[in-house]
Amino acid sequence: MSFILMSNLSTSRFVLTGFPGMEVYYLLFAIPFSTIYAMVFLGNCMVLHVIRTEPSLHQPMFYFLAMLALTDLCMGLSTVHTVLGILWGFIQDISLDACIAQSYFIHGLSFMESSVLLSMSFDRYIAICNPLRYSSILTNDKILKIGVFILCRSSLLISPAIIRLKFLNYCQPHFLSHSFCLHQDLIRMACSDIRFNSFYALALVICTLLLDAVLILASYVMILHTVLSIASREERIKSLQTCVSHISAVLVFYIPIIGLTMVHRFGKHLSPLVHVLMGNIYILFPPLMNPIIYSIKTQQIRVRIQRLFSLNET
Repeated sequence: MSFILMSNLSTSRFVLTGFPGMEVYYLLFAIPFSTIYAMVFLGNCMVLHVIRTEPSLHQPMFYFLAMLALTDLCMGLSTVHTVLGILWGFIQDISLDACIAQSYFIHGLSFMESSVLLSMSFDRYIAICNPLRYSSILTNDKILKIGVFILCRSSLLISPAIIRLKFLNYCQPHFLSHSFCLHQDLIRMACSDIRFNSFYALALVICTLLLDAVLILASYVMILHTVLSIASREERIKSLQTCVSHISAVLVFYIPIIGLTMVHRFGKHLSPLVHVLMGNIYILFPPLMNPIIYSIKTQQIRVRIQRLFSLNET
């Protein structure tokens, strides 16, 4: 009996939501969404290529940027098949196992991006508040350990809640709120006891996203205190300019998450289209904007990219 139950659960299908009420425009939507995904892949691959091939960029700041670009690239890869699959008419639903796997990658990569942004704020703190010890503190060995810690933290902490999804009984209508699978969507359709998932997910968000945000804010309070103590106005501006890209990346990451959380928590009366739009912004906006931000605001990256395109033209 238990084998039959598990078999039924494994073959459950969940309907993916595209843009409710706008199905006739899917082919029109498919073109800009395909363009956005292409920009996500090309932009982040270009950042990774420039950092890998340019020896002068083999520094802690750019190693962390490479981690951020790799995380954004993986986020795009984890959702492209369902989002574009719906818009191009290739798929309409997803199996339970595939849905759980996608949920694991989406949430795990979100926690990973938050951890990388925290590491980047630590890098900026050391560079501005303790510049003489920067190279001795952030050695290649330390950066490697930080990277391994980020990977383990993001992949292992999310596992208990995601694995538990496999053993829930889904008796509610199998209609997802987005073009991809989220943990909160799956537990909404479950008739089993979901207290563990609810409390664990809440604790995980507090201990990762919220804690990271508080630590990032604290680092910038200390950075601002140090910068304001610098006598020269030019030096103060120069120091703050090195943080502009990171601050922009933090805002690009946290604002969509806060918006999606508010819509899920307090926007039940809103149109399903609003939920879908916020979900797609949460998934696509950071991976799209981060390469643009760092290409424009970081001089070393901008110069190397310009040089790369000039070589291609010749």
